[in-house]
Amino acid sequence: MYGPFFDPNNWRTVLTSADGWLIILSLVVMECILSVDNAVVLAAQTQSLTSKVEREKSLFYGLVGAYIFRVIVIGVGIYLINFWWIKALGAIYLFYLALKFFFYEKKQPKVTEVPTEKPQATGWSKYLHISNFWKVVISIELMDIVFSIDSVLAALAISDNPVIVLIGGIIGILAMRGIAGVIMGLMQRIPELQDMAYFLILFISIKLLLTIPAIDIHIPNIIFVFVLIFAVVITLLVHNHNSKKAKNKEE
Repeated sequence: MYGPFFDPNNWRTVLTSADGWLIILSLVVMECILSVDNAVVLAAQTQSLTSKVEREKSLFYGLVGAYIFRVIVIGVGIYLINFWWIKALGAIYLFYLALKFFFYEKKQPKVTEVPTEKPQATGWSKYLHISNFWKVVISIELMDIVFSIDSVLAALAISDNPVIVLIGGIIGILAMRGIAGVIMGLMQRIPELQDMAYFLILFISIKLLLTIPAIDIHIPNIIFVFVLIFAVVITLLVHNHNSKKAKNKEE
């Protein structure tokens, strides 16, 4: 399965072929489109970290893990259709994240002062002694695993050359991480975007769950794009309303 990765002639043919690069470009565009929802999840996940350095570091570790797993996934891509339960678990996990945010985290008072003592671990991390930073990294890696399945299967449908799929995936993942960075920056300026992100996570979880063989309903990615645009418009309107309300209150 991994033989083509170690064939110099295969790499030379791909890298020196105009047709090969056209296919790679198509895969990069497709990777970015398929990974918009992944970028939203990553950006929302990193918001629980207290510093920009930690957020950037968690995305870097996630990037390395994504590349490693992408190579593994491409090698066994033909068998991934049998791993529908990974999608189901990922959908349930995303659904849990959204519900946890709206019904628990939003109701917690926000801390404005920097704590002087080291915060105590909660939940399952209390027993495994895992810091919040590594919890975020693990969550990012789990999401990379789930979202890589759709991307690789779609890429293999376009080209059966694993080298082309690998190059397209590597460039596409890097571009997707850039999208996540932009979303992270916007979340700092417009707090309401976090609510929007978790609404999208809720939509993504339903979209992902519907693709399992028992249901087999595939919502086109273009619908997600329209939902994203609609959510952004509503969020900006809400932000504008909240800003005017706060300004009037100050005056």
